[in-house]
Amino acid sequence: MTKLVVLTSRPVRPPRGLSKAKERWRGLSKVRRAMVKLVGGPTIDNEACSTQIEAKSDSTRSVEGQRVMASPVRASVRKEIADETDRITGKTKQISNVPIHLSIYSPNVVNLTLIDLPGLTKVAVEGQPDSIVQDIENMVRSHVENPNCIILAISPANQDIATSDAIKLAREVDPTGERTFGVATKLDLMDKGTNALDVLEGRAYRLQHPWVGIVNRSQADINKNVDMIAARRKEKEYFESSPEYGHLAHKMGAEYLAKLLSKHLETVIRQRIPSIIALINKTINELNAELDRIGRPVGVDGGAQLYTILEMCRAFDRVFKEHLDGGRPGGDRIYGVFDNQLPAAFKKLPLDRHLSLNNVRKVISEADGYQPHLIAPEQGYRRLIDGSLSYFKGPAEASVDAVHFILKELVRKSISETQELKRFPSLQSDIAAAANDSLEKFRDESRKTVLRLVEMESTYLTVEFFRKLHLEPEKNSNPPPNPSGPNLDRYTENYFRRIGSNVTAYVNMVCDTMRLSIPKAVVYCQVLQAKRALLNQFYTHIGRREKEQLGKMLDEDPSLMEKRDQIAKRLELYKSARDEIDSVAWK
Repeated sequence: MTKLVVLTSRPVRPPRGLSKAKERWRGLSKVRRAMVKLVGGPTIDNEACSTQIEAKSDSTRSVEGQRVMASPVRASVRKEIADETDRITGKTKQISNVPIHLSIYSPNVVNLTLIDLPGLTKVAVEGQPDSIVQDIENMVRSHVENPNCIILAISPANQDIATSDAIKLAREVDPTGERTFGVATKLDLMDKGTNALDVLEGRAYRLQHPWVGIVNRSQADINKNVDMIAARRKEKEYFESSPEYGHLAHKMGAEYLAKLLSKHLETVIRQRIPSIIALINKTINELNAELDRIGRPVGVDGGAQLYTILEMCRAFDRVFKEHLDGGRPGGDRIYGVFDNQLPAAFKKLPLDRHLSLNNVRKVISEADGYQPHLIAPEQGYRRLIDGSLSYFKGPAEASVDAVHFILKELVRKSISETQELKRFPSLQSDIAAAANDSLEKFRDESRKTVLRLVEMESTYLTVEFFRKLHLEPEKNSNPPPNPSGPNLDRYTENYFRRIGSNVTAYVNMVCDTMRLSIPKAVVYCQVLQAKRALLNQFYTHIGRREKEQLGKMLDEDPSLMEKRDQIAKRLELYKSARDEIDSVAWK
């Protein structure tokens, strides 16, 4: 059976959804046991096993996750692994998609992480799904395709290397051979008169890295519990005394393979350290930016809390002004009130009805009573003008309310778009309430101002406008009789039309003035004040609040607090990794 083993500088978690036929520890592949044992660890054939090996003076073991296998006794460790596998697989020929993660510490190993993968198979045995062959290959590919790993392609020396599935798969994922190391096993089991020199010397299949031959323990050695030190010594003696492999003895054996892999892995890591540091620094900058975006932790003292609140208010005020000075939905909508809504409202005023011929005749006739006017019906003019100008109050107040509504919408939108405020729901509500209270006051002042403008036009008329008009009554030499009384027959119909026309002209002049002055008043009283003093009252109030009240205003969203804690932990890990790399002397 051929197989692949992956080595890397850090633990790698195999993907899920993989399977392979199993046997108990005594029936495991000798290749697998030998390759894992050469660096000091146990194996299991039902699941992918990620073993992190670290050279240390005291020999202890720890296991990730829920798989607790901390026995210092080798036999107990084996039994515990087998029992755990039985629990996961149910003592069937199926294999588990849950990997085992081990950390092994020993003074007799080199620093490596080894991913022990299932051997490639050709057919499914009883109790296995038909897809087992493809499932295993997919599993192996998922690991060996990683460009940061080293591929250990293990093939028996007593089989034709051209038929090795391990070599075939390694060549597909690593065509240049930069990551592939070839390992020939069972050298001691070859038929007499044959040897593996063509393979080991690279003539049968050349790799970028040299082939390494190893001699594993036999089943009899395993049954006798021959330890790895004795096995390595026996392996060394075999190569040194072999007439075929004696000249290669210094480049053969499990111990040499382990050192070769460790040295190569160190070289690869050294080459990639600059890019790794660059990636770590980039990630640290991104995490810092994310922390700045969602906000750093707030201090517990009152001064720090007050400072944070003021900073949040300034951030909101900045966004509010950007909307107000920008296009939609801010300044452009306010301009639309003045340029479209206000003129349209003036055009809809019922001035035609108020200045109709009948109403003009009625108002003029009633204004002077029994006294005929001497030159022009002044009281009638004033009544007609006052009545017309009173209609201007509606559009003026409507403009005030429309701008007020837009400003309230801008407050709501600005609060939702102020990133710094997202972490403080209570402060959002307080700022919104304070801003809306200020807008209410600005609206009341603006309403008073625009109504004063209308009343001012009614209070004092522009006399020069009428002095330029010809106001002589047009007498009719033969007026028609009127049963209502002689007073209504004093003027012709054309005379009343002229009065209505004069009043209309004056009202239109005032309307043009209002179209200019009302926007100015609204902008000054509402828009400008909103930009200048939207939160002034709020600033006064929070300056008088106690520390406990300030703390309540800064109550954060629990989900945001959790997110910040997670980012802070990641940031600390990346900084720690950077410091660890910087502290290593790569000589």
